[in-house]
Amino acid sequence: MSAPDTSPRPDGSVPVKLLHDRLLVKVDTAEGERRSGGGILIPATAQVGKKLAWAKVVALGPNVRTVQVGDQVLFEPEDRGEVELHGVAYILLRERDVHAVASSRVPDTAAGLYL
Repeated sequence: MSAPDTSPRPDGSVPVKLLHDRLLVKVDTAEGERRSGGGILIPATAQVGKKLAWAKVVALGPNVRTVQVGDQVLFEPEDRGEVELHGVAYILLRERDVHAVASSRVPDTAAGLYL
């Protein structure tokens, strides 16, 4: 029996059927230097305290209610399970572990985040 094809599709989604309220997300791995709000350069090697992270949703379980594939979600990186498919690292989350959703489907009159 051969392994199933879980290659990412052109839109970035992954053909994986998740169970229950699970989300599969891909984090932007650009971990280089960054600038503070005041313009101070922060090297990539600097230790940062507990910080939430944004990731793009690439697959959903059938019981997910408020998130869609392609949405950006805010979550705590400490509470995560990692999986690698075709050399690409993904994170497996429960919908309840998502703190906010940023989506282009939110009307212009709204804030753009579901908190």
